[in-house]
Amino acid sequence: MIEKYTEVLSQYELEILDVRRGRGAWLCETNQGLKLLREYKGTIKRLDFEDQVFTQLEEAWHPFVDRYVRNREGELLSSADDGTRWIVKDWYADKECNLKDDKEVLRAITQIASLHKMLREIEFKEEWNLGSILVQLPGDEMERHNRELIRARSFIRNKRKKTEFELCVIGNYDMFYEQAKDARLGMKEFCAYHGNEECYLCHGDLNQHHILMCPRDVAVVEFNRMHLGMQMEDLYHFMRKAMEKHDWSLKLGTSMLETYSKILPLSDTDRTCLYYLFLYPEKYWKQINFYYNANKAWIPARNIEKLKDLELQQPLRNEFLSRIK
Repeated sequence: MIEKYTEVLSQYELEILDVRRGRGAWLCETNQGLKLLREYKGTIKRLDFEDQVFTQLEEAWHPFVDRYVRNREGELLSSADDGTRWIVKDWYADKECNLKDDKEVLRAITQIASLHKMLREIEFKEEWNLGSILVQLPGDEMERHNRELIRARSFIRNKRKKTEFELCVIGNYDMFYEQAKDARLGMKEFCAYHGNEECYLCHGDLNQHHILMCPRDVAVVEFNRMHLGMQMEDLYHFMRKAMEKHDWSLKLGTSMLETYSKILPLSDTDRTCLYYLFLYPEKYWKQINFYYNANKAWIPARNIEKLKDLELQQPLRNEFLSRIK
């Protein structure tokens, strides 16, 4: 493996000072700063799409992103002798956003809003019309998740001896499933009326792991799920993670929305979209889906606690929902 990464790095105009193992990649200290080397299994068209977006972002904004480095041949992709393909990109040695730190969360929200604002200025090109760019609308995804919830409940109902987790599911299923149905119906109607006009380039996988807190700025990395869609999904995914860490603090939720709006004002349409995204009990669905697709004979005690916590947090979650609507 050492010979392979050395072979790939030799194709770049980089002086390698140090190399260390990262998560599924190699972190390389070079004369041009920290770089990340990783095997790549996607298409060159996908790389070109991301690189073109980064180019336009840098022309207008100079963001901290993990831009690809071209090799000596001017290519984004480099091959090893065994046929594997590799990319090198800019990287940052900074820590991930700490969701328990309000100040870091709000710094991240500011950067998300700035990113969204600049992505809205980028005109979508016909050549970017790839399968990975056009993703499933949230209403369709909710519909699929609801079918999974129904299958899991039917399975549990037909069991004679039920575990504590299964009894917990039976006890609070109706409340969460009603929310899931209302969210799906509302989002399907929303997409039918506003779907096309609300489509912009989105990061596609915004969470605390992909937001790095640098001394001078906030870096946003891992754009491999960037697509044409609803930017409110980006905001929702990050906000939901933060809100769960803070027991659905109304103060923090309001601060995040206000911070975002200072950079990119939230329209009534944006808030409606956010409302239906937050209304869907995604954490509940994840617990049920994990149960149904895993070893149903044994569920970790922590998963039972998570299910009970969701019910306890429901009044605070409802209060936050009422402020968005």
